[in-house]
Amino acid sequence: MVNIRNLDPSASPLDYYGSELRRLREEADLNQPQLGKILYCTGSLIGQIETAKKVPTREFSERLDAALMTSGSFSRLVGLVLRSQLPTWFQAYAEMEARATYLSTFQAQLVYGLLQTEGYARAVLGVENPDRLDEMVAARMDRQRILGREHPPVLCVVLDEGALHREIGGADVMRSQLLHLLGFLDHPWIQVQVLPFRVGQHAAMMGSFNLLRFDDDPDLFYAESYDSGHMTANPQVIRERSVGYARLQASALSREDSAALIERVMRERYGHEPGPAVA
Repeated sequence: MVNIRNLDPSASPLDYYGSELRRLREEADLNQPQLGKILYCTGSLIGQIETAKKVPTREFSERLDAALMTSGSFSRLVGLVLRSQLPTWFQAYAEMEARATYLSTFQAQLVYGLLQTEGYARAVLGVENPDRLDEMVAARMDRQRILGREHPPVLCVVLDEGALHREIGGADVMRSQLLHLLGFLDHPWIQVQVLPFRVGQHAAMMGSFNLLRFDDDPDLFYAESYDSGHMTANPQVIRERSVGYARLQASALSREDSAALIERVMRERYGHEPGPAVA
């Protein structure tokens, strides 16, 4: 069935994407099934995207740009569309994260979002967002694109050992996630350290937090509560948390020892003998 629902292009980036897709498809004198055949997808999918019922992927957008010769318009727009799928309270942080030169994070329970595999992210997000799971996973995966830029940010991660043992999504998902973390051992701009249980009390007993540094803007501190995020450039907060983070790094295992612990947990808890780590 052809979807003909009218959209308000100003309502959201997703509505604008859908309205532009319909406008340009009609200008090309193509119906939904015809465009779907060109893009190797169904006409129904075209209709769902045109009516803002489904979120487009980057791959779809790139193929669409090629098919309609739009000079990359949809590939540029899809980033806004995917970011708009993030919780409203998180979007401001995501924008700053994408601009940061240095990212430092302590994670008390979970692997940091920028280092999550799709399976792990799907298990985490599916707990409270089953109705929008595909959209939110796509948005989280899209955030990770900053790590593949020509000039990516420096990312330092201190991960509580508990995150290695908390079985998210089952053993297969955890094996893939821990193997993914091992792949960053020799990465030039990413450092993963594990804070072992034996450390006991430490400088982040209040929970997870992030520190963002920029070339031309003040540093930022970010932490989350249940359904909101707190971001501040207060110099005293930045000073205190920066010292606290330095203490966490000093208490954590080295990169090499962290990788050895991750590998041991993966083997003993999730039953896997890893091959060579690949960055």
